[in-house]
Amino acid sequence: MARKKVKLAFISNDSTRKATYKRRKKGIIKKVRELTILCGIPACAIISDPFDSKTEVWPNLKEAKQMIERYQSSYMKDGRKNVNQESFLLQKITKAREQLRMQRHDNHENELNILMIWYLQNNKLPDDVTVSDLKDLDKLIEKNLKEIDDKMASLSLSN
Repeated sequence: MARKKVKLAFISNDSTRKATYKRRKKGIIKKVRELTILCGIPACAIISDPFDSKTEVWPNLKEAKQMIERYQSSYMKDGRKNVNQESFLLQKITKAREQLRMQRHDNHENELNILMIWYLQNNKLPDDVTVSDLKDLDKLIEKNLKEIDDKMASLSLSN
């Protein structure tokens, strides 16, 4: 039998509200109990009764206090994972800056590869090449020559 959709609004009738509260409270406690059994995790429920001055605690007050204390102590120990919005944004900015730095490095290396290929085709360098670009190009050429030598040596060993 399908249930009808529940309209989430304040129940103005006191007796209906009290009956709904009792029924849903039992459901919540049942869900918490099932969660502890099925997942093997400690859990507790603290429900304040609006119709009575007492507060219902599941499984019992002593175990609930122990769980709350353990949660609070773990919160302090693992504070590096708990971030506020400012530290979250600072982490994102730092990560974005590092990605930008890496992308600039990759772009520079690609530009040097293009410059090397252009030089090999034309046998002359463009007029706008700086001294630091020439030094970087020299390092890139030496790196490529070393890779070629290593490949040739490995091929000669395998033959």
